[in-house]
Amino acid sequence: MAKLPVEKMRELERRFGEIEARMSAGPAADVYVKLASEYSELEPVVKKIREYQSAIDEAADLRAMLTDKSTDREMRNLAEMELPDVELESEMQILLLPKDAADEKSAILEIRAGTGGSEAALFAGALFRMYERFASTKGWKVEVLSASDGDAGGYKEVIATISGRGVFSKLKFESGVHRVQRVPETEASGRIHTSAATVAVLPEAEEIDIEIKAEDIRIDTMRSSGAGGQHVNTTDSAVRITHLPTGLIVTSSEKSQHQNRAKAMQVLRSRLYDIERQKVDNERSANRKNQVGSGDRSERIRTYNFPQGRVTDHRINLTLYKLDKMIEGDIDEMVDALISDYQAGQLAQLGEVQ
Repeated sequence: MAKLPVEKMRELERRFGEIEARMSAGPAADVYVKLASEYSELEPVVKKIREYQSAIDEAADLRAMLTDKSTDREMRNLAEMELPDVELESEMQILLLPKDAADEKSAILEIRAGTGGSEAALFAGALFRMYERFASTKGWKVEVLSASDGDAGGYKEVIATISGRGVFSKLKFESGVHRVQRVPETEASGRIHTSAATVAVLPEAEEIDIEIKAEDIRIDTMRSSGAGGQHVNTTDSAVRITHLPTGLIVTSSEKSQHQNRAKAMQVLRSRLYDIERQKVDNERSANRKNQVGSGDRSERIRTYNFPQGRVTDHRINLTLYKLDKMIEGDIDEMVDALISDYQAGQLAQLGEVQ
């Protein structure tokens, strides 16, 4: 196990005390909001640091008692039983791991039907409902930004915001190709079909995160087209924004042209922010072999096998026989396993460095 960085713990405590003092001094409202956000992030970490320091002090006293030859057997047995275990130290290791600056952000969820025609669109719809229900259990808000309905139901493409604290930290490992194996309702012979959908989870970027210059974008107004269904309206208010330096194109087709521009800019900003994050991550971890954190969206990450009722995540070789519950939004076990695996990889790298 890697040695705990004592200096870092002291620095976090010092910063926490500084924030408390500044908040008590009654700063301007915008400054107070930023301080309060940092305070809420640091508070659980500092609380655990103080618990850990207290446990270290207690352990030192108990070990002194054990080395004291005058300590009787009964007291010695009690001291051995009360010696703190390594669980607290493991918790501290995880809390002190380098933080992803985007973890606390809301997210933009993009799901696109892949190979498999109508069955792929139905699966894309099932995935969207899965994340929608999962978000509901967390108290997060889901808002569809744009959608293209499949011919037989589901979605050819759906883009939505999921708003709430820490959304990205929970869903960032969902990006990739999701594969489904099941018998379509239209399949008379009962033959299993395989289709796929691609999921992308992007941290929702704010204007402070990424600057988009006016001269770098072209905005076109157009009439909505296609099936569209409930989410797309046939009006002249649809907006298409092209980011000239990258060629990225974002569209939004709601009733209000003003809303469309704002929503399209929101998605464009998040995609550009994600590109920058991926670039930095790739440079920083060129030699990292942690599959979960690779972010490769062309990679097949998970298979949903309906006949066998199982879901397998190929990155961590985890199979759960609870497909019916997962497709209804109960994905906590899978999400937590992915996060734990990623943290274990980070801890291993920390140990190698030290």
